[in-house]
Amino acid sequence: MIIREEKQQDFPAVDALIRSAFAHAAHSDGTEQDLVAALRDSDAFLPPLSLLAEEAGMVIGYILFTKVNIGDGVALALAPLAVLPAFQRQGVGKALVREGHRRAANLGYGLSVVLGSETYYPQFGYLPAADFGIVPPFEVDSKNYMVCRLREDAAALRGTVRYAKAFGL
Repeated sequence: MIIREEKQQDFPAVDALIRSAFAHAAHSDGTEQDLVAALRDSDAFLPPLSLLAEEAGMVIGYILFTKVNIGDGVALALAPLAVLPAFQRQGVGKALVREGHRRAANLGYGLSVVLGSETYYPQFGYLPAADFGIVPPFEVDSKNYMVCRLREDAAALRGTVRYAKAFGL
């Protein structure tokens, strides 16, 4: 498996992967692929943090980090993370998160927020964002809205997260 930056010619495969990955997800509204398409056209999009996992020439996983604002600072939001059902629970998602974090830190980003499973994301260092004075712009159980420090020198940001307009918030 290799992890690489997404290219424009990968868009159809990534779209199909996201549709497949979220087809039976409990908390999906079926529009995750549309969000990714909208984010690609936004100022929040960072091509080096739009990553895919590929095996034998097939796209099997995808992760996207986009810029968000917290207070007067800039951070990242992880959304979405998608893995083809046949490749789930095999470490693809973990590899994508770790590589995304590594690349984001190298680009100078200090924090990442995520709305997700309180049993999955803590293994990467995600902790309840509310504990750090970071709040989402929507109602959600605080255990599912988390933040991760990507760099030791990350600024201590506080406030409500402001997402790109593509999120529709």
